[in-house]
This record gives sequence, structure tokens and C-alpha cells, in this order.
Amino acid sequence: MLGGGGMVGEEEEAEFPERFRAYSENERHWQARREFILRNLPAGGAPEPASRIDQLLSLSMVWANHLFLGCSYSKDLLDKVTEMAEGIEVEDAPQFTSRDEIMKKHHS
Repeated sequence: MLGGGGMVGEEEEAEFPERFRAYSENERHWQARREFILRNLPAGGAPEPASRIDQLLSLSMVWANHLFLGCSYSKDLLDKVTEMAEGIEVEDAPQFTSRDEIMKKHHS
């Protein structure tokens, strides 16, 4: 339960995202996604209503899946999560070649 009528103190804010770590996430992936979540929480902690946190968690997964697994999504969605992740540095992030890039190489 969040203290202070939905407001989260500094110590609680640091722990708040921990409950959203996926069982299968390795430490590197989780730390990047955790930073994404913390950067996009509204000032004062957890967003209200709960649907806002669900949306933030979904967007964090889209960003992480695109970054680490090479999943593709619509341009508008990728633009949104890329903007939300601006300034987050991830060392040794894999580089993926899109299907369109592969097709261009073979048809050139």
C-alpha cells in the first residue's frame, strides 16, 4: 500500500518499481527498465489511477523488448517510448537489423 494518500516518499519511490520486475528479466534488462519507470513516474510517486501505472509498465516493456529483443512496433509507439527513454544509457545494447533493412540489401 502506498503511504500518504498515494504519495510515495523517497525511500518508497526507490523500492516502488521492484514489485514490477519480471521473473525472467536479467539484472541488466531490469535496471534499464527500472530507470525508464522511475524517469516517467509523475513527481510525487505512483500515478493515479492504477490504469496509469499499467500504461507506464506496458510502455516500459515495449521499450525494453525493442531495445533488448529487437521486437518491432508501430512508428508512433516507438517514437513515444524512445522519447520517454531519452537520456537512459544502456551499455552493450544489441544491434538488430530490421526486415526492411535486410530486404533493401538483397534488392539493391
